[in-house]
Amino acid sequence: MRIYFFLIIPILLLLFSCNENKVQTNKTVFRYNESKGIATLDPAFAKSQVLIWPANQLYNGLVQMDNFLNVKPCIAKSWKILDFGKKYEFTLRNDVYFHDHQIFLNGKGRKVTAFDFEYSLNRIIDSRTASPGAWIFNNVKENGIKALNDSTLEIKLKNPFPAFLGLLSMQYCSVIPQEIVEYYGSDFRNNPVGTGPFQFKMWKEGEKLVLVKNLNYFEQDSLGNPLPYLDAISITFINDKQSEFLEFLKGNLDFISGLNPANKDELLTKNGYLNPKYKNQFKMINQPYLNTEYLGFLLDTSKIKNELSPVLNKKIRQAINYGFDRVKMMKYLRNSIGEPALQGFIPKGLPGFIDEFQGFEYNPHKTRDLLTEAGYPNGEGLVPITLTTTADYLDLCEYIQQQLSQFGIEININVNTGATFRDMVANSKLEFFRGSWIADYPDSENYLALFYSKNHSPGGPNYTQYFNTNYDKLYEQAMLERNDSLRILLYNKMNEIIINDAVIVPLYYDEVVRFVKNNISGFEGNPMNLLNLKYVKKENK
Repeated sequence: MRIYFFLIIPILLLLFSCNENKVQTNKTVFRYNESKGIATLDPAFAKSQVLIWPANQLYNGLVQMDNFLNVKPCIAKSWKILDFGKKYEFTLRNDVYFHDHQIFLNGKGRKVTAFDFEYSLNRIIDSRTASPGAWIFNNVKENGIKALNDSTLEIKLKNPFPAFLGLLSMQYCSVIPQEIVEYYGSDFRNNPVGTGPFQFKMWKEGEKLVLVKNLNYFEQDSLGNPLPYLDAISITFINDKQSEFLEFLKGNLDFISGLNPANKDELLTKNGYLNPKYKNQFKMINQPYLNTEYLGFLLDTSKIKNELSPVLNKKIRQAINYGFDRVKMMKYLRNSIGEPALQGFIPKGLPGFIDEFQGFEYNPHKTRDLLTEAGYPNGEGLVPITLTTTADYLDLCEYIQQQLSQFGIEININVNTGATFRDMVANSKLEFFRGSWIADYPDSENYLALFYSKNHSPGGPNYTQYFNTNYDKLYEQAMLERNDSLRILLYNKMNEIIINDAVIVPLYYDEVVRFVKNNISGFEGNPMNLLNLKYVKKENK
């Protein structure tokens, strides 16, 4: 009997192992890689796309954006805008619960109330939190965020601000439970508790982050089925983009986002279509992205060491803008992903973008004429200009350098690391720099605020230190204008001033580009490049 016993045990273990594997394979796990790593899961610090993507799975706010950038209800089922746009009153759903946690009664998630939002939003404002999202509430009155009762939240503004609802859709404004935050303190960053479609399971920093389905999630699809459909999300942290690409080809990742110069020619044709050899493996999803890539000039004479710097001369700045072919640049360096920025700074996809507006097109004659008018015919006597960038954009900068050299405009390229570069831009230390502006919220004001004089860096995003009295007046007028059509006309005038003064060199309006495995459905893009996985389904092979 003992012999039979020892024979049976391995067989049972083998069967159990097979059954366990079968159960695991039936689980639908969506896998993606974050090459830049994740520093925190606290929504108060969800500043970049890297941090926004996981925050969007873990948390919810009062409102949310749909794929067409319309503000929709989320935890707030309705709202009123009162007092000529200076007071917002939100009525909350009564069926939203925080994720289960041992700190809550019986370990079950408790119901969300307006007092949770009062705490969460005031936490962003609190200087002790040091949230980079505190600016969202600059226009909120002191003590202006109040819960009137369990289901009603009131927010009072100092001045009307038409884009305020859009601001509240940002992940900074997610609701979190006070008792959990106080229990963990600074460790809340790696012990997140929210209300989102997925909840935290485990995180081994630098290796893997796992989120699992929230079985008590409050949202449903149009047929009344509970969301989300996926069982889990698994995020890895391979920092080499080429290795990430190879993992995707091997089937170990379900999607990759963006274009890497090393594999763009492998994935895409020059006209921007998916390489036909991959059509049976994955599909490409692309659409306009609220991101304008540009080069910026520093216009504050007190911050430029050389008082004769060419960037202080408007005609030189205009000559640079006319001196290179953006259309050709997009075709050969970006495989036609994105559109040349010929209509100013406001990107395609936002009200305020006008197809008919004439910005800067390639015009060699204008470049030569402007150089002559500036006193530098054929660039004679023009001192070199230093353009600072990161390695990711070196190919674009070298292209512009080569094109401008034919007019005698000498560009020296300085390549910096990401962190150093961002710090120098934010503190206005670079006379000519590569920049990009990804919308924080879908309103043209978010782009035009970069040139408002009261937003001079380091306190604001006006990295060029631009100042124009007429521009400031139009900006302030637009903030008081409640009629959308009239406000857009003011936006158009501001865009025209920026281009006329050649404050920047618009390069291109970006596109969201995603490559997704064919067994994935319900995976949609949006102009904010937000990763929304609650509607995604995965068919296991």
